[in-house]
Amino acid sequence: MAGTEAKKTESKKPAAKQSGAKKKEVKKETGLGLTHRKAENFGEWYSEVVVNAEMIEYYDISGCYILRPWSMAIWEIMQEFFDPEIKKMKIKNCYFPLFVSPGVLQKEKDHVEGFAPEVAWVTKSGESELEIPIAIRPTSETVMYPYYSKWIRGHRDLPLKLNQWCNVVRWEFSNPTPFIRSREFLWQEGHTAFATKDEADAEIGVMVMVHGDDKGLVLPPKVASVQVIVIPVPYKDADTQGIFDACSATVNTLNEAGIRAESDSRDNYSPGWKYSNWEMKGVPLRIEIGPKDLANKQVRAVRRDNGAKIDIASADLVVEIKKLLDTIQQNLFDVAKQKRDECIQIIHTWDEFVQALNQRKMILAPWCDEEEVEADVKARTKGEMGAAKTLCSPFDQPELPEGTKCFASGKPATKWTYWGRSY
Repeated sequence: MAGTEAKKTESKKPAAKQSGAKKKEVKKETGLGLTHRKAENFGEWYSEVVVNAEMIEYYDISGCYILRPWSMAIWEIMQEFFDPEIKKMKIKNCYFPLFVSPGVLQKEKDHVEGFAPEVAWVTKSGESELEIPIAIRPTSETVMYPYYSKWIRGHRDLPLKLNQWCNVVRWEFSNPTPFIRSREFLWQEGHTAFATKDEADAEIGVMVMVHGDDKGLVLPPKVASVQVIVIPVPYKDADTQGIFDACSATVNTLNEAGIRAESDSRDNYSPGWKYSNWEMKGVPLRIEIGPKDLANKQVRAVRRDNGAKIDIASADLVVEIKKLLDTIQQNLFDVAKQKRDECIQIIHTWDEFVQALNQRKMILAPWCDEEEVEADVKARTKGEMGAAKTLCSPFDQPELPEGTKCFASGKPATKWTYWGRSY
């Protein structure tokens, strides 16, 4: 298959035509290979993958992207999973307007202080200047909280648990990146006594970066809109109709079992082209059915994560495919966790922190948990690659021996916290 270079012309013969069907030209040039390797030019590789895998299309406004069905399906699957979960917690969906008045924005200035320069403003209606400009929400606290204070008159009105699925706009100027740093993105916001946010666009981008390889996307089965792609592999003089019928039956059997499967029965593309196409799009599992498989009442399954090939008896199809999808999901998690753990470095002093930061490590350090100290760390590490900042604090805190000092201030440390730069 194509790796980092465009695939060369294949001298493949077209599939045997079905009875009475007009012979069609089979595509021989794939043009599917990536021109950049993940390990050598990560940024260019990422840009290629999200476009070639049909996740996004560039728009004529910088920093804005069209989410194509392949990526939109991932968002919908995440939403379909998460929405029932939050409803179990008695959280109700709502929707607040996209526009924010300057007065409300000023009242909630603490919530927007960090990205005030990124607030987009509507200043005109047609050719007329607006008397008062209107902001486009950079986050929803600014819109929601004034009405929380109106609706909550006393303890009997509590708890108030609201969630909204919406888009927000932040007029980013630094290196727009699809899913990671865009001017408009989709997200979910749940607000009760405390605010929680989950930027789904960013989650998709991280998934591409972590799991993708030099062939393109590698999608975890749980979020893949197509978990299994079934491809007919007819040879000359083969029972083409029988193979296509077996593919359709396989898809139907898997669909009835709740597995998201489709068949690629396009007869103007060679099987090899289809393999590369669906590998680029990251489908977790490929099923091939050829004359030998038909005769042996089996299918051949090929894993996207590691390329392993497994022959499966048709009678065991559903059970074995479900096992494979579970195995792929777990393997992707395990590999990603191993890579992450290899990038973590534990430090105790400022010198160790700077050294690990320059090596692009994710750093676990003892910290005094003071905002002023974090601000000082940002100021001391600000440079071309961006300032270091806190990322999160682990729920399962490692042991913090008595007398441990904060790596940055020398004050008594109160917790372990992850630090790093955003690249």
